[in-house]
Amino acid sequence: MGLVNPLQYIKLAKKQEVAVAAFNVHNLETVQAVVEGAEAEGAPVIIQTTPGTLQHAGISYIAAIVKTAAEKSNIPIALHLDHASSFEIIIQAIRNGYTSVMFDGSKLPYKENVVLTREIVKIAHAAGVVVEGELGKIGGTEDDVTVSEAEASFTVPEEAREYVESTGIDSLAVAIGTAHGVYRGKPKLDFERLNAINNIVEIPLVLHGASGIPDDSISRAIKGGITKINIATELKIPMARAIRECFDENPEENDPRHYLGLAKEAVKKVVREKIEVAGANKLKY
Repeated sequence: MGLVNPLQYIKLAKKQEVAVAAFNVHNLETVQAVVEGAEAEGAPVIIQTTPGTLQHAGISYIAAIVKTAAEKSNIPIALHLDHASSFEIIIQAIRNGYTSVMFDGSKLPYKENVVLTREIVKIAHAAGVVVEGELGKIGGTEDDVTVSEAEASFTVPEEAREYVESTGIDSLAVAIGTAHGVYRGKPKLDFERLNAINNIVEIPLVLHGASGIPDDSISRAIKGGITKINIATELKIPMARAIRECFDENPEENDPRHYLGLAKEAVKKVVREKIEVAGANKLKY
């Protein structure tokens, strides 16, 4: 099928009150796990990479793997750049066939965030690539970027409306109480704030830090307007656990096809579960 523009599926998800699941990958096995899991559920899927992953693996390698998977698959697969904070990496992603990019200017002063986001939207749209923006700071750690609890700030509804209108972004990541990484306690999402944003912002809304959020909270967030959920940490943990258990049981194991194969199956299981929670397997497209 080849890589697709994810916006059409995200918009359909909004109309049908479900969400498209987006998963952060790091290597061949995680790409295979996401694709195979999504195929088993018959759901469109977004494969994401952070700048840190691209620095580790190489953007051309990752893009080639995902492109190959998309060409061989019968489900819609999009390739998204997550949490990019520079023009350079966004241009590289567009040149390597990414169909979606996120510019994260949330640490910048509001006016500077608007100006830079607007410029990136012009560049990306000219290439047929969709843009996700972020307003408000989501706590936790993504790659090497850490936002403390004190620094984390919630998205202001009226500011979100102005930001969307001023930049022309296609989707908006909102800060409503989620965090990147592992939660210390049960996360408390500000659903009232989410509803307020959804009532005055027409574009699809994105929930970052969805790993570790209880299923009922995910469902409630989707009813409140979230149409894309991001999963990263909840894939890393079972992958590491599967590899660790493999070596615990057989310390002499030396075949990466074995321990990485076990890791892939562990990741695939979580992918299927998250797709079902998001309702993406029920999406009619």
